[in-house]
Amino acid sequence: MDLFDDQSARSEARAGAGTAPLASRMRPRSLEDIAGQDHILGPGKLLRRAIEADRLGSIILYGPPGCGKTTLAEVIARITNRRFERTSGVLANVAILRKILEGAAHWKKMNGQDTILFIDEIHRFNKSQQDVLLPYVEEGDIIMIGATTHNPFFFINTPLNSRSQIFELHPLSEDEIVRILRRALEAPEGLNQLVTVTEDGLRHLARVCDGDARRALNALEIAALTTPPEQDGLVHLTQAEIEESVQKKAVVYDHDEDGHYDTISAFIKSVRGSDPNAAVYWLAKMLYAGEDPRFIARRLIILASEDIGNADPRGISVAVAAMQAVEFIGMPEARISLAQATTYLACAPKSNAAYLAVDAALADVEQGRTLPVPTHLQSGPKPGKGDAVYRYAHNGRDHFVDQEYVPTDTIYYEPTDQGYEETIRKRIAYWNSLRRKKP
Repeated sequence: MDLFDDQSARSEARAGAGTAPLASRMRPRSLEDIAGQDHILGPGKLLRRAIEADRLGSIILYGPPGCGKTTLAEVIARITNRRFERTSGVLANVAILRKILEGAAHWKKMNGQDTILFIDEIHRFNKSQQDVLLPYVEEGDIIMIGATTHNPFFFINTPLNSRSQIFELHPLSEDEIVRILRRALEAPEGLNQLVTVTEDGLRHLARVCDGDARRALNALEIAALTTPPEQDGLVHLTQAEIEESVQKKAVVYDHDEDGHYDTISAFIKSVRGSDPNAAVYWLAKMLYAGEDPRFIARRLIILASEDIGNADPRGISVAVAAMQAVEFIGMPEARISLAQATTYLACAPKSNAAYLAVDAALADVEQGRTLPVPTHLQSGPKPGKGDAVYRYAHNGRDHFVDQEYVPTDTIYYEPTDQGYEETIRKRIAYWNSLRRKKP
């Protein structure tokens, strides 16, 4: 059969059950068909048990686009004995909501059947709209399933959150996306084995779609529809066609071998070496290749303490703020916050004194140099320990008193003369001068 004989043949071959988009045709119909989310849908997990027992209460599904929130809601509607209604935070105003909610309450009164109300993009509801839901959720007139890409603890009213179970869905892994694409290639309702894709093409598509199954399926469909068949009547897609369908070229970057480790190494060493231009280039390469931005943010936090430390104490605050921005706003906008943190840390004064200090102290502890806590620093008087008195530092000159805090003369922390550590170094020198002045 020629996939491109005519428009009718193309529709039948690829759509199976009609002309609906591939992503719609491939929606799972059972829990077993859902890719990923084993942390909430695996055997014995709370959400799965509630669904299978048909004892589901109101829930909020929170996760990135294309991870399966709408799919899960539709599967729940299909396998539970509930009436199903759906609306959207974009479309429904208070009047529309009241009509749906009153209809659900009436249906339950007349037929004794609960209604599942699926609300996509529930974070777009304002306070008044969310408040309208409260009495119906509380009375059990509806079982609400809200879906949002935004953190519900920030965007959903506390009363509505407290009446719902919140489940976070994770982005799909590259392997999970590949499995979804293979199923779409083979299934009768999908591309019905009339399209083939090379392994590197599948992997590239799964990688650049960043955990979004809908985006991956849409790109596969575009590639299949715009590539003519060969003599065998099949459409053969290579990485080149896949790159065109997602408008993103592949870069040489693997996610668990040398490409991954070499690039993050170059990134960290560029920041440590105070070269913001090189650091931003390696950042851009990682983001373009689909690296997890949270991994980059975590490495910046480590670097802020290891390589900058107290030379610029604001460095770790900037890095942590970038991590929060990644979690809060996601990609692609989070690239800006990562770039800000990267350039700030690259241009900051450098010191590894805090890193060296803790490692030196750990080495002493590991080698058996475990020192007793001086009596005057212990939590309270102990029998037979004498009457040693702890001297309150704030009562001393410049809020300092000369007393022993650890029974050793070993110096672990030696601040440099870089940035703010120069101020710290002078302050320690002043305290040491006071220690030498005995009353």
